[in-house]
Amino acid sequence: MVQKPAGLGTWLGYLAMCLGMFMAILDIQIVASSLPEIQAGLRIPLDALSWVQTAYLIAEIVAIPLSGWLTCLLSLRRLFLIAVIAFTLASAGCAESNSFAMLIVFRVIQGAAGGVMIPATFTAIFTLFPERQHILATAIGGLLAMMAPMLGPVIGGYITDTYSWPWLFLINVGPGILSAAIAILLLRTPQPDPEAFEHLDLVSLALFAISLSALEVGLKDAPDLGWTGAWPLSLFALFFIAGAGAVRRCLGRAKPLVEIRLLFERDFAASCFYSFTLGAVLYGSVYLMAVFLGLVRLHTAFETGTIMMVAGVAQFLALPFAALLVRRVDPRLLTGFGFAMFAAGLAANGFMTWESDYDALFWPQVLRGIGVVFCLLPTTSVALEPRQGEALPNASALFNLMRNLGGAIWIALLDTILERRDSQVAALMQRLHDGDPTAAAFVGLPVEAFHGQKIESLDTISQFIDPLVQRAAAVAAFNDAWLVLGGFCALSLLALPLLKRPGAAPP
Repeated sequence: MVQKPAGLGTWLGYLAMCLGMFMAILDIQIVASSLPEIQAGLRIPLDALSWVQTAYLIAEIVAIPLSGWLTCLLSLRRLFLIAVIAFTLASAGCAESNSFAMLIVFRVIQGAAGGVMIPATFTAIFTLFPERQHILATAIGGLLAMMAPMLGPVIGGYITDTYSWPWLFLINVGPGILSAAIAILLLRTPQPDPEAFEHLDLVSLALFAISLSALEVGLKDAPDLGWTGAWPLSLFALFFIAGAGAVRRCLGRAKPLVEIRLLFERDFAASCFYSFTLGAVLYGSVYLMAVFLGLVRLHTAFETGTIMMVAGVAQFLALPFAALLVRRVDPRLLTGFGFAMFAAGLAANGFMTWESDYDALFWPQVLRGIGVVFCLLPTTSVALEPRQGEALPNASALFNLMRNLGGAIWIALLDTILERRDSQVAALMQRLHDGDPTAAAFVGLPVEAFHGQKIESLDTISQFIDPLVQRAAAVAAFNDAWLVLGGFCALSLLALPLLKRPGAAPP
């Protein structure tokens, strides 16, 4: 572990890694906001379009847990260079794709490279810097990681409105080249362990790949096909069976492909749980905001992004205070404050109407923006601060994997809630028939016409009020989703006692 303060070269090398990680996370959001343009450009069948994202996410989620072993085999520097160069070349390949199949191949390469860069960057914090600089480095890396989902719709919307779809991928090329060049010149990390290759367990690798791929595809299909449908259930069964086999092999080996035994440590397991929760609430809230503003408010991708920037600004302003407190305050208190703020910001969105826009969404976003910084910094410190040697990249891999799993699982659950709009429509129509004035106000009908008495004449004008009811039902489904997500965030506070209490650390 480096003891003297890191110099300018080390900081620039680390910032180059942060840039690569930022582009990898940003890419997901940029592409998600512009899928219709990609579909039109390559004439992709509508039922296959989701694979543009799913291929990336599967490759990413499989690569993340392998990054610990790859770091030992190649060294942190070489692994990052390979990943950022592969990501850059694959981005150029996506832009030049002239078929759906070609695009998917390059998206897989992009996802695998991006999945490696994320935990590698967090590993670098505790490898390149002395302990007193860990918080600052974590704050910088964490801010970029959290800002990327916020900036994605803005950048994606601007590119969509101004340029052609290949620029959604070409935007990665310049930063990728810059990141690789700086890393080659300035990044210095411990040497690789050649013996790591001898510990490669191909069976574990195959089982992890099958398990995580089955989970990702199952989560993608379950909201549409039903969680109890034959296909999703088969995929979830494959996930559990292959995953159990992989875990058993890793527990039975002295040098496993993924160091699962780290999860037996209470403080690390608690940190991973909060990483899972952060992925759920962060990616879930970004998803709900983007879909609500596009589906209900009919904003463009660029307009949606500018509204969502409020949370990013709040993050930036809260960062110095969080960094100042992390080394001085019990991580349980800071983590509790962060997730309580985030839960309040989620619950505040659970009472929207079809008219809710920038003003109504402003303060809930501020609460979430402030909260996310306090969610990330103390849990990262608890998870990775004590680690050295091979344990550090392995811990970073598991910690970051949990955040991605949280996002993937909860977005699927939120999709399922949003799919319940039909039941919301029926409930609203029944309330209107019963003359409920609050239902009329929620739908956007004149309240004075509803007096709590049965109204049969609504059936004759149903074709006129149906669009209003459909819109109100969508809002009601979004409100349910916000409240469920907020409830999960609030319940996560029960795990706070499991986070370790730090020793007296110097300011």
